[in-house]
Amino acid sequence: MKVVIAQMKHETNTFSPVPTPIERFAVGTPMPHEGEAGIRALRGTGSAIGAFIELAEKAGASISLPVAGSAWPSGPVEHAAFEYMAGRICKAVEAGCDAILLDLHGAMVTQSFEDGEGELLSRVRKLAPKTPIAVALDMHTNMYGAIVENADVIAGYQTYPHVDVYETGLRAGRALFSMLEGKAAPAMAWGQRAMLPHVMRQSSLDSPNREIQARCREMEKEGALCASLFVGFPHADIVNAGLSAVVVTNNDPALARRWCDELLDRAWDTRKQWVYEVEPLAKSFARAKAMDARPVVLLDHYDNAASGGTMDTMAVLAGILEAGLEDVGVFAIYDPAAVKKMQAAGVGARVTLPLGGNLDMPSLGLKGKPLELTGTVKNLSNGQFRNRGPMSKGVLMDMGPTAVLDTGKVEIVVISRQQEPNDLECFASQGIDPTKKRYLMLKSRVHWRAGFGDLARATVQCAGAGVCTSDYSVLDFKKVRRPIFPLDAI
Repeated sequence: MKVVIAQMKHETNTFSPVPTPIERFAVGTPMPHEGEAGIRALRGTGSAIGAFIELAEKAGASISLPVAGSAWPSGPVEHAAFEYMAGRICKAVEAGCDAILLDLHGAMVTQSFEDGEGELLSRVRKLAPKTPIAVALDMHTNMYGAIVENADVIAGYQTYPHVDVYETGLRAGRALFSMLEGKAAPAMAWGQRAMLPHVMRQSSLDSPNREIQARCREMEKEGALCASLFVGFPHADIVNAGLSAVVVTNNDPALARRWCDELLDRAWDTRKQWVYEVEPLAKSFARAKAMDARPVVLLDHYDNAASGGTMDTMAVLAGILEAGLEDVGVFAIYDPAAVKKMQAAGVGARVTLPLGGNLDMPSLGLKGKPLELTGTVKNLSNGQFRNRGPMSKGVLMDMGPTAVLDTGKVEIVVISRQQEPNDLECFASQGIDPTKKRYLMLKSRVHWRAGFGDLARATVQCAGAGVCTSDYSVLDFKKVRRPIFPLDAI
C-alpha cells in the first residue's frame, strides 16, 4: 500500500502587509521539507503530519512525502509558492497511490485563489477520482464547498490553544484507514452560520466554545468518525470567512446532517457571547500597575504572529516604558535590521537603536513608528528551538537570527522571523527565565495559554496597534458575505 502524505498550511490575514513567499513555509531549512528528509524531520512530532506518518508506518505502507510546508499567518500566499507546493502534491498523486493524507490549515488565501485548500483538493480529486482523501484542518478554517466535496474525511482541531494537533491527525487518519479496511463508509455533512466570532472570544477554555467542542467529542464517542466546529478566521476579507461545522459519520448521512446542524445552532444561539469588548489601553496599564500578582501577562493582542501580525508595532511596549513598569520580559519584536546591529556590536555591548515600526499597514491607514531604545546586548542566537509542549511538542521553531536587548527594566527578544509565543522555550532558549519576571509582554491572543497559562497569575489584554485588531470597525470588509453578525444586527 502506498500513501501520499503532505502538508501545506497557512492562515491568511488579507489585511496583513507581511509577504508570504515559499521561503516562509520552510523551518530551519532554505525550502520546505520533502521526501525522506521530511519524514525524518516530522516523525514523532506533535503535528498532524507526524500522526499521519505514524499511522502509515504502523500499517506497513510506503510513504510519498512531496512537500511539508507550514508558515506563520501573514498576507496572501504568493502565487509561485502555492504552485510550488500544490504542484509537488499533485505530481505525487499522479504517480499513483492508495490513499492521500493532507495536513492543511483551511484558511489559505493566495494571490490567485480565495480558497487555496479547495483549489488544491479539486486538482487532487481530478487526478485521483476514487482514492480516499483525509484532511486535518485548523479550528480557524474558513470553510468552502470545494474542501468538503473533494475529501472523504475531515477533522478539525477541537482545542484553542491548539494542543490537539497530533490528535486531530490521528482522528482523520484512523477514519481513512478504517475506510481502506472496509470498516467505514464515511458520510459527511457541513454547513455555516453567518457570524464572525472575535478571535479573543474563541478559546476552547472559555464559554461558549468550551461546551460546543465538548459536544463534538461526545458525538465522536457516540459514533461520529469526526465532529468539528470551525470558529473561522475573521481577518480574511473573503466570502466564506466565519463559523462552520463538519460532521463525518459511518454511512449515516441523516445523522451527520442532524449533528452538524446541532453544532451550528448551538453556536448561533450563543452568538452574542462570541463578541469581544475592547478596553482602552490606558485603562489596561493602570490595572496592570496596580496588580500584586507575579507574573502578570500583558497581551499585545492586536499584533500577533498567529493571526498575521507584523510583530513590529510598538504601542504596547511604549506604554510599558511610559507607565514605568519594571522587570518585564518581552516577546517579541520583529526587526531583522536591529538584530544585525546587535550582532555587529556583540554580547555585552551598549547600543542605541530604533526598534520596530518598519512595516506600514496600508489596510488600516497606519504608518510604522519605530521606538528608539538604549540597552545592552544580552544574548545572540540563531533563533531555533523545539517546543516543550503541550502545543506542537517537539516541533522545530525558527525565529531567524535573534538578539536580546536589555534596557535595565525590560528584556526584549528581537527576532528576524515572526514567531508566536506559545511555549516557554521562546524565552528560555534566549537566556530569559519567564518564571522570574514581574511582567511578561506577549504578542499573542490565545495561544499563549498553551505554554504560559499555568504560569500567569493575572492577565491584562492590551489593545495596541496592528492588523490583528479586535475592533472590526477599522477593517474594511468588502468581500465577506452580508449580512453577518456582528457586522450586521442579525
